[in-house]
Amino acid sequence: MPIPQTIAVDGPAASGKSTIAELLAQSLGYLYFDTGVMYRAVTLAALRQLQAVTDERAVTHLAETVHIDVREASQDDGRKSDVLLDGVDITWEIRAPEVDANVSVVSAYPGVRVAMTEQQRRIGKRGRVVMVGRDIGTVVLPDADLKVYMDASVEERARRRFDEVRQRGEAADYEAILASMRRRDEIDSTRKVAPLRPADDAVIVSTDGLSIEQVLEKIQALVKAR
Repeated sequence: MPIPQTIAVDGPAASGKSTIAELLAQSLGYLYFDTGVMYRAVTLAALRQLQAVTDERAVTHLAETVHIDVREASQDDGRKSDVLLDGVDITWEIRAPEVDANVSVVSAYPGVRVAMTEQQRRIGKRGRVVMVGRDIGTVVLPDADLKVYMDASVEERARRRFDEVRQRGEAADYEAILASMRRRDEIDSTRKVAPLRPADDAVIVSTDGLSIEQVLEKIQALVKAR
């Protein structure tokens, strides 16, 4: 039996899904597709063309008209993939501080999510992709060959984020990070459009107490089993 061509990886913030999905894609020779880059691309487009992201109707219309593509990295400059906006490489521009400050607003607009879902599906239909996000198995790729939902306790996830910030040499407050993560979980799981939850046929993998290598081995075993 051939290995899965479309693999959906979902889970809450700091569950380890992005790290594992990237490593899995590398091991398979697949495209690593973090769907969050699409919302960043729309945010960048809105800031450039509308000068703000507060007009939901205008931002939604923009999301419906721009063409966003994600392809395997073409340059060895640290990027995990190429992100193109209407054919122009914006891989690093979407990491700008002003995008960081506005992307959560844009990604919460229902019309934007609908528009991005269509673009994500277009890329998923190519196959040979590991797609990571919060609604991949439930909404974007409901027919994915393999669906994995990675989870961990909120305390464990906050500790990981705390360690990441400290390793960058920045000041970090564990309790503040924990509170912020709990708020993010509440928003993600209760939003009206595509709430965060495991797909009915997803394999739930708890990452509490496991190393990156151990989690990767678990998911690689799932790929081989399919």
